[in-house]
Amino acid sequence: MKEIKIGLIGFGTIGAGVVKLLAKNSLLIEEKLGARIVLAKIADLDITTDRGVTVPQGVLTTNVEEVVSDPEISVVIELIGGYEPARSFVLKAVENGKHIVTANKALLAVHGAEIYAAAAKKGVEVLYEAAVGGGIPVLSAIKGNMAANNFVTVLGILNGTCNFILTKMTREGADFAEVLTKAQELGYAEADPTFDIEGIDTAHKLCILLSLCFGTRVDIKDIYTEGIRSISAIDINFARDFGYKIKLLAIGKRDGERIEARVHPTMIPVNYPLADVGGAFNAIRLTGDFVGPVMLYGRGAGMDPTASAVVGDVMDIARNLMVGVGRRTAPLGYLDERVKILSIKPVGEIVSKYYLRFSAVDKPGVLAGIAGVLGKYDISIESMVQSARQAGETVPIVIMTHEAREMDVRKALDEIDSFDIIMEKSHLIRIEDNLE
Repeated sequence: MKEIKIGLIGFGTIGAGVVKLLAKNSLLIEEKLGARIVLAKIADLDITTDRGVTVPQGVLTTNVEEVVSDPEISVVIELIGGYEPARSFVLKAVENGKHIVTANKALLAVHGAEIYAAAAKKGVEVLYEAAVGGGIPVLSAIKGNMAANNFVTVLGILNGTCNFILTKMTREGADFAEVLTKAQELGYAEADPTFDIEGIDTAHKLCILLSLCFGTRVDIKDIYTEGIRSISAIDINFARDFGYKIKLLAIGKRDGERIEARVHPTMIPVNYPLADVGGAFNAIRLTGDFVGPVMLYGRGAGMDPTASAVVGDVMDIARNLMVGVGRRTAPLGYLDERVKILSIKPVGEIVSKYYLRFSAVDKPGVLAGIAGVLGKYDISIESMVQSARQAGETVPIVIMTHEAREMDVRKALDEIDSFDIIMEKSHLIRIEDNLE
């Protein structure tokens, strides 16, 4: 039986999952592929720690050159994460004619164009299903069965850590700091959770989705990114009262020759399927002009789901190698010369409904003053809630608006925050309740 040799860079949690899957399902893979996948080399700085999987003698090495320069290795899997040295390792492997499989969303979001160009020059593949949504086959769906569609929107819950925290806050009424600590204890959040809770991880994934859906290159710096640290139990409770749940949502929308690209906490109606995505699960909702809305749901991270996507990509490349073809689909799904630059709509120009929460001293005329400023900036009030009056004390005032332009809302909030009766900075959450 034909053997296809592969090399692995990075023997952490996901790398160990890949080794486990290749060993456990080797016969199944052979039956589907008609070839044997052989893990020839694994490179990692630490080759002594027990990963709970068995590796044949001589496979482990601390020298990455044994992976990227071995003439017998056809496919290199990169699983070390981050920008460098991942970028250098991948480019070296490509230069040596290796096909690439990676789960590194940060690398592709920032250095994807460089890597894709190098791969095109050498005629090799770059596959990265595991970079977005873990085991959810969303990228292959966009590039494959849904490729004939013009995409209108792509929305996603793309970070399991944030979704776990917001789900637990919703179900238990706990505050953010308390739930974050619990998530760290359970291993859902890193010791330094900044990339997750500040929305950076989600923005990296949205960058990839935007490129695939709209055939464009997106600079990660152009994606408006806001995390969940400011979400409190009081916001969760008010959202419930109004019939919403709060999710950290990645949002991409086509608007002529521009796109909306933003990551932020978002209120969505409780009867939307996305609102039911709980715990550490992920979901991506795509809308195509012919297929209509499609939602893909599953485990967005973890050893086994991510390993599943990685090995699926390896098998896809192996099938091409078996019949002597390659690069049937470009890395972004579009012909390289047809990838264009679409400008990103400034967040100030987006139109949305808004949840606004003010902390004000309870005095006569407070509501009228707030409503007056909102009206000055053409912001129409849909509904309003003020907690029970307690003279002289600070009370929350919550307003739900009709659709308004963000820059107008921001100007209004700046003016309202200057009032002596406003005791802390006003809080804003955008609402998505008209998904096409």
